Amino acid sequence: MAEVRDGWDIRLDRPVAVKLLHPAFSVQPDNRLRFEIEARAAASLNHPHIVAVHDSSEHAGVPFIVMERLSGRTLADELMGGPIPQSRARSILGDVLSALTAAHAAGILHRDIKPANILFTASGEVKVADFGIAKSAGAPATMTGQIVGTMAYLSADRLAGRPATIADDLYAVGVVGYEALSGCKPFPQENLAALARAIAEDVPPPLALLRPDVEPGLAATIERAMARDPQWRFPSAEAMRAALSGAPQPIPVRPPTRVLAAPLPPTTMGIAAPVPPSRNRRLLFLAAVLAAIALAAVLVLLESASPSSAPEPAGTSTSAPPTTPSLVPPPPPPPPAPQPAPIDQGPPGKKKGHGGKKGD
Repeated sequence: MAEVRDGWDIRLDRPVAVKLLHPAFSVQPDNRLRFEIEARAAASLNHPHIVAVHDSSEHAGVPFIVMERLSGRTLADELMGGPIPQSRARSILGDVLSALTAAHAAGILHRDIKPANILFTASGEVKVADFGIAKSAGAPATMTGQIVGTMAYLSADRLAGRPATIADDLYAVGVVGYEALSGCKPFPQENLAALARAIAEDVPPPLALLRPDVEPGLAATIERAMARDPQWRFPSAEAMRAALSGAPQPIPVRPPTRVLAAPLPPTTMGIAAPVPPSRNRRLLFLAAVLAAIALAAVLVLLESASPSSAPEPAGTSTSAPPTTPSLVPPPPPPPPAPQPAPIDQGPPGKKKGHGGKKGD
């Protein structure tokens, strides 16, 4: 969007840096207005760790900003040699957060914190540069879906097109600290689509895994600043700076529990306290054993109390099928058979023979 060139202030006789808006963006009125408003906002920040802005104007239709010129060495140049000592990383991040504290207090978001925008003076002091895409209260709002900044240092919310916040500047500081201590970016993908997907979905390796000697408090501060959920990050640059110095910080809590409009009706069932899984299994096994013993005892008692009876022999004849009731009345019973007449056999002792004679 802009390029920086070395210049010389002939009126005050001093070296300066001149930042010019790229011609491709100069033709758009919104970009020119944003460049001018943000130049005035950066010029209003008088801080020892922010690159000073001396003037802004326009030449041959191209807007420009006049800033203090530094040696040109950046943190990106230093990180080309590998990770830096923990004490130096803590000092650099503390100075960057001090500069952001002043900018945020003035209502200005940097939106492009990265190693290339952290400069060093000849004496080694830290200077935050490139407020060219900073967002101030008076600047026009960024169009929906428009992303400004360097993608490797943007949070997932910024990649989704949401408005920039203080938490996004602190996320970028966390990424810079991660890179300074480990020597690599948390998401090293070169392809922009793969990089955006990794930032939105993946979790970077813990710092302690890449650099086991890192202090736990320093690693925790950087990883908290890089939390995907903005609510878990630090509420301000000053709070993150205090955490870097070792001051205890309150851990963000969950949102408060919502209170019901009316109390729930009382229940008639008692709720037993949860039992640990191992104890629950033992109780179930013991209950099953006791139930089996009790069932066996009941069966024995029933067997002894019932009278013994001989089994009935099984018949071989088939039983007649049951009669079906009929509405016709049964026939009357037959009359009794007639009794035969008695035979007179005479007085006892006398017999009547066949064809014989009677005696005298």
